[in-house]
Amino acid sequence: MSISTIITAAGKNSRMRRDQVSRNLEVKNKLILPFENKTVIETTIDNALSANIDECIVVLGHYSSEIKEVIYDNYKDHVKFIKNNPVDVGLSTSLFNGLSNIDSDFALCVTADQPTVSTETLNKLISTIQECENPFNTISVLRRRKTGFLDTAEGLGMPFVAPRLNLMKYLENEDDNLNPILRKIFDDGYTFYGVKEKNKKELLNINHYDDYLTLLD
Repeated sequence: MSISTIITAAGKNSRMRRDQVSRNLEVKNKLILPFENKTVIETTIDNALSANIDECIVVLGHYSSEIKEVIYDNYKDHVKFIKNNPVDVGLSTSLFNGLSNIDSDFALCVTADQPTVSTETLNKLISTIQECENPFNTISVLRRRKTGFLDTAEGLGMPFVAPRLNLMKYLENEDDNLNPILRKIFDDGYTFYGVKEKNKKELLNINHYDDYLTLLD
């Protein structure tokens, strides 16, 4: 089975910018803040490219020029960049746009502000799908509460692996956050399998400046 990675990097970055202003810091998109000798988004891309995938798509939107200026030359030969049009859309639309640009059977969906999610964990998400009995009715997801077979999709988000065409049916004509859509998929009878994190930092997205400091620590 073929697997592509979709990395969403299209958000407004509003919470981070508010935090930077309140701390009298230089206002900079969170995805291009320094992280492990590179930037947040580069670390996320590197982890994805090292996983067992066939291709990688990065979906840009707000501040696309700011982000692309920093990373494009280093990744133009390895990553396909697309841009939301219009840019002011929800996460579900960004994900749908990414999925529309691949042909793979399955998609590993990651958000760019998850630089601590290791290649090892991404490969666990992939292998869970590859080894399950009915992969086209299964979603493997980084757990938030329980591991193994889940009895709810409450609180879940990226990263996860899902059958591409099935996921697109749920995302089409939606412009929402991801969790309500995952809950609907769960209610329709899909199997959700929670994969355990390698360490606690894998469970933390960078939304606020304090999140960033926590991951640097």
